[in-house]
Amino acid sequence: MSNEEPNMFDVMTSPMAVKIADLKANTRIDQPLFVAQANPGTTQQGKPYLNLQFRDETGTIVGKLWDVTDAQRTVMKVGTVAHVKAEVLNYREHLQLKVLECMAIADQSQFDMECFVLHGPKSTDELRAAVNQAIAQLDNFEIKAVVTAIYKRYDQQFYQAPAAAKNHHEYHGGLATHVVEMLQLGQALCELYPQLDRDMLMGGILLHDIGKILELTEGAATEYTSEGNLLGHISISQTIVAETARELDIDPDGETMVLLRHMILSHHGSYDFGSPVLPMTMEAEALHFIDDFDAKMVIIDKALKATQPGQFSDKIFALDNRRIYRPEQK
Repeated sequence: MSNEEPNMFDVMTSPMAVKIADLKANTRIDQPLFVAQANPGTTQQGKPYLNLQFRDETGTIVGKLWDVTDAQRTVMKVGTVAHVKAEVLNYREHLQLKVLECMAIADQSQFDMECFVLHGPKSTDELRAAVNQAIAQLDNFEIKAVVTAIYKRYDQQFYQAPAAAKNHHEYHGGLATHVVEMLQLGQALCELYPQLDRDMLMGGILLHDIGKILELTEGAATEYTSEGNLLGHISISQTIVAETARELDIDPDGETMVLLRHMILSHHGSYDFGSPVLPMTMEAEALHFIDDFDAKMVIIDKALKATQPGQFSDKIFALDNRRIYRPEQK
């Protein structure tokens, strides 16, 4: 293929597409694939390549495109569907695509992008019921009023949004799933440690990531918005809380709102991870560990599902490049 002009492919003439979950080692594919990630790299010999991730509603698979050309980089545009010819390999007990050819597809409108969106294990109705129950159980007037107003305003976006662009809960409804799992953990901690202010902790859980609905795009390709890149979800979240309090004639600088905003600002638990302040209340410390624990359990679970029993996972960047062992019997 020429470095100047990528080939255009009429997808209607292509063979029946195989779902990612159904791919088998030592086979070849020749079909449209959605490009979820495309990161450039250079081999030790100085040759360029692309580290790719393809996705459909059944899962994801890593791909490598060696000796990549400028035209191929244009074809492998994140958020679009390309026609890919590739070998399915078993690399270190994981399936991987060795891309042989790639061709641009001119008419992207022929694809239903919902076919390339990952969905979580719980329905929107289940998630909404759990969130509504948690809000109904809040007793603190100020926290309940602010939480209720924010969830009413962002209802649709909240239940569609991912919790992250990658690593954990990176799917349609991922943010709501993350919050509901955290609410369950928070309830258990409040029963074990009754000295925790339950309303403050639950309010912090419900609002700590609300800014992600403005930080990240929702759909087949999750990317950072301009606001997300410039401000980040922590800043966006605490601003939403302060502005909503003002709209409700609640003092955003009163102790309750300051403590709630502090929980949002400190929930990453470290300056290195983006929090401008460190947790300085019992509830803020609990929120940080609940958030971190839920995210890490999901990251590990995802890695182990892609790992054969008796083997170690690939290195996981979010876990300091540790490899996690999957026991042969469990």
